[in-house]
Amino acid sequence: MSFLFLLFLTGKLLVLTVATKETDGFKRFMRSANFTIFHTSVLGRGEKWNGGSYLSAPGGGQKVRLLKSALDDVKEEDKIILFIDSYDVVFSSGPKELLKKFQQARHKVVFSSETLIWPDRHLEDKHPHVREGKRFLGAGGYIGYASNLREMVSDWSGKDDDSDQLYYTKLYIDPEKRKSINITLDSKCRMFQNLHGALDEVVLKFEDGRVRARNVMYDTLPVIVHGNGPTKLQINYLGNYIPKVWTFETGCTVCNEDLRPLSGLKSEYPPVVMGIFIQQPTPFVTVFFERLLQLRYPKSRLSLFIYNQEPHHDQHVRSFLEDHDAEYQAVKLIGPDDGVDPVTSRNMGFDMCRADVDLRHFPPMMNKPGRLWTNFWGALSADGYYARSEDYVDIVQGRRVGIWNVPYVSLVYLVRADVLRSELKAADLFQSPTLDPDMAFCSKVRDQGVFMYVTNMYNFGRVLNTENYQTKHLHNDLWQIFENPVDWEDNGCTQPCPDVYWFPIFTEVACRHLIEEMENYGQWSGGGNVDTRIQGGYENVPTIDIHMNQINFQKEWHKFLLEYVAPVTEKMFPGYYTRAQFDLAFVVRYKPDEQPLLRPHHDASTFTINVALNQVGVDFQGGGSRFLRYNCSVQATKQGWALMHPGRLTHYHEGLRTTAGTRYIAVSFVDP
Repeated sequence: MSFLFLLFLTGKLLVLTVATKETDGFKRFMRSANFTIFHTSVLGRGEKWNGGSYLSAPGGGQKVRLLKSALDDVKEEDKIILFIDSYDVVFSSGPKELLKKFQQARHKVVFSSETLIWPDRHLEDKHPHVREGKRFLGAGGYIGYASNLREMVSDWSGKDDDSDQLYYTKLYIDPEKRKSINITLDSKCRMFQNLHGALDEVVLKFEDGRVRARNVMYDTLPVIVHGNGPTKLQINYLGNYIPKVWTFETGCTVCNEDLRPLSGLKSEYPPVVMGIFIQQPTPFVTVFFERLLQLRYPKSRLSLFIYNQEPHHDQHVRSFLEDHDAEYQAVKLIGPDDGVDPVTSRNMGFDMCRADVDLRHFPPMMNKPGRLWTNFWGALSADGYYARSEDYVDIVQGRRVGIWNVPYVSLVYLVRADVLRSELKAADLFQSPTLDPDMAFCSKVRDQGVFMYVTNMYNFGRVLNTENYQTKHLHNDLWQIFENPVDWEDNGCTQPCPDVYWFPIFTEVACRHLIEEMENYGQWSGGGNVDTRIQGGYENVPTIDIHMNQINFQKEWHKFLLEYVAPVTEKMFPGYYTRAQFDLAFVVRYKPDEQPLLRPHHDASTFTINVALNQVGVDFQGGGSRFLRYNCSVQATKQGWALMHPGRLTHYHEGLRTTAGTRYIAVSFVDP
């Protein structure tokens, strides 16, 4: 078949689809049509859809009525019409390939084919047998000459909610009408791929910066892929790639579409309602509120809906609101004593959102550091629970970066108010007798044909582990080094004195919490040589201190040394490897009228860690460390920074006098 003839046919192709409203699925369809250069005419715009749903009884008769009417305006009898569904369809190749395959079929009308018969299985025996391929007709896609299609729909007099598939099936199984109209099926899926009953046959094929669906049973590359029946999640998965949404060569090609850069706004920022739900004891709640304050978004355009079911966090929430309530556009607080259950609270939060919010809804991917656990599922099992998609690990680990249409998101939502006012206007989105609130919400979103996306283009934060969080301490977050270690991390290293290394290790919050935890415990040593807490009962160079094991913090401290200090040690002292063992780890308190300094001494360690817990010039005056052999002092100590130095032989040192205030340091003698 010549190239010129294909060009001639392309000019005679008319693509028709039906879409009574612009759903997410329709927008995806049109994007694929524009990319593959299928110029498409849309029927039924503005009409009410009366053609039923794949979730209910057979329907689709409205499509036949609209096609019959549209054919009245087609005057060229040799016009080729492609009639295709739109909400659950993507194009994977262009018109020339479709028309070439249509001509090779040697029939005037070609329907898509299916593995399963629907809607009347009693008609199975009346279907013609095929030498190879699928026997049953699918009404979601067909192509034919205008004159033949006009004959095909001429007898239609059904209702909008009658079955189009049953109507076409009866024409196909009638030998006389099949011959008169000249109908055949695309039995080997060369043009049309219906997914229902064929999921095991279809794989993605990446090639030359494009993505196709490949039918491995027939070794064909269909031009059109249709997620018919209950395969909406599968077409959503394929639509993340086909035809060129994401490729290995280009990455994501659509991620910057329809963005609204806030930096370019000349009018007011869009209003945003932020719902915050605290349903159990949760680590780093105070840190969360501190970071909320740091968001670079006008607080006058932010409204807060805070639901706190946990009495332990009531003081944290109220302290935040006492200081900052007036800065926000509006604040709604539901506390532990208000008697509102979690499901009702979520519905109330969405009611507040429906008022006036307008943002594109791409929730961020959030994961638990070092794990494959995230706030989205890539697929669902047959019973609607978690299943791992083929690309899940690549997305979580950042090997594929983009915006992903997924069947389930939790913990973090970003939802447009106009969607909540239309498709998701039901008052019970989170309610279900069998599903938890997140699953109930996602199920109802899917049923409405609203797409849920997750993006891993940026790192927006992480999900905390809450399973083993205890609230028996003053500052319980200090004990989270095993469960949530990322908040302990920092970087950077300098050398203020020979073989003395100085690097940031604690946040200001961690420093403050450790001081307050020790003061809350309150049992400071007397600073004498006799010390029953240590082996032998005698301390040669005593300090006023509290040991980590006195507050049951030794396991967490060892984890801290092993994970964060040991790598620095091995980098700064090549060839030395440590398991970060220690006999003594403690917090020292210096006061001018209590213990202002520490005389020169060696430490009983291979190396020592000394972390400044508060600020010189603010909390105290003076202080610091002097290494006598090198006549080198570190006096401008920085809160949260650690000094690391050898303990024996070379680094004879003293603690310099604290002249005012109270100085706190955390000390560890490592590898004694």
